[in-house]
Amino acid sequence: MNDPSAEPAEVSLSGPQDIFRLITPELEKVELELLHLSASSISLVDHVNHYLHSSGGKRIRPVLLLLCAKMCGCHGQEAIRLGSVMELIHTATLVHDDIIDGAQMRRGRSSVNATWGNEITVLMGDWLYMTAFSVALQERSFRILDLLIDITRKMVEGELVQLERNGRIDITERDHLEMVQRKTAYLFAGCTRLGGMIARAQPAAEEALAEYGFNVGMAFQLVDDMLDFTSSEAVLGKPVINDLKEGKLTLPLIYLLEQGNPKHARKLDAVLKSSIISDDDRDEIISWVRNFGTLERTAKKAVAYAEDAKRSIADFRDSVYRQALIQIPDFIVSRDR
Repeated sequence: MNDPSAEPAEVSLSGPQDIFRLITPELEKVELELLHLSASSISLVDHVNHYLHSSGGKRIRPVLLLLCAKMCGCHGQEAIRLGSVMELIHTATLVHDDIIDGAQMRRGRSSVNATWGNEITVLMGDWLYMTAFSVALQERSFRILDLLIDITRKMVEGELVQLERNGRIDITERDHLEMVQRKTAYLFAGCTRLGGMIARAQPAAEEALAEYGFNVGMAFQLVDDMLDFTSSEAVLGKPVINDLKEGKLTLPLIYLLEQGNPKHARKLDAVLKSSIISDDDRDEIISWVRNFGTLERTAKKAVAYAEDAKRSIADFRDSVYRQALIQIPDFIVSRDR
């Protein structure tokens, strides 16, 4: 199972697609596993799962798990199964989040709740969670189950904290970063830690991998915060300034409010309370975050997390998989979708 000689001899990594090609066989197996796990004798479950699977996704969480496992010398089937588990958990969180947020679009098309209604959607989210845990149970590892339970609990806590803070204008940078940790970063950290766990990595190496994933997750979400203002609906697959319309203050707006302009505070408070934003208001708010330097400040924070991620794995043996993991944070902070 642990065979460093299985590493490709020479691979050029000049972009994200090169990294995906590095683990294409494993990713294809993850896709097949997801299709297999999504199949059900209940036609409605099967139909919704097919809709979810066909909508695609970046698969960044399985990618991180697979690369970490391979960097530590593990090339076995466990990484395929657990990569699928983490993608199922991620999908379940998206399905439930869309209900809570009343989202109408996901990945460029109608969300599951907009298509089938909240009752079916919440049950589908539960089904995905239980399927993920059922597959994980096959590993017969209490450590793996403990990790997945802890991650899921933290994500639910993050969503509860988010709901309690929705509509409030007094959210601080610390508040927001704590929420990002729970809702995003801990799942990333779980993926990278699992890569080390199944490779039987030493405790210090496992902790380093978890730290890497945590920082990648933080950077990933902060870039999402920025894309809500800099991208377009066609590229994002959902409306722009969507977080603000849902009553959420993200880091570019938190930084904007820190500057103390009463006009900014009045406008944002009104949008947060009404969940309504006109085209003129949208354009004005976008101009504020662009002209007052808050996007640059958010980008600087994301880059700092990316650099922390790269430092976390600096002591691992050099390999093409380590090179890929070193490059991923840079690709994340430069992404446009």
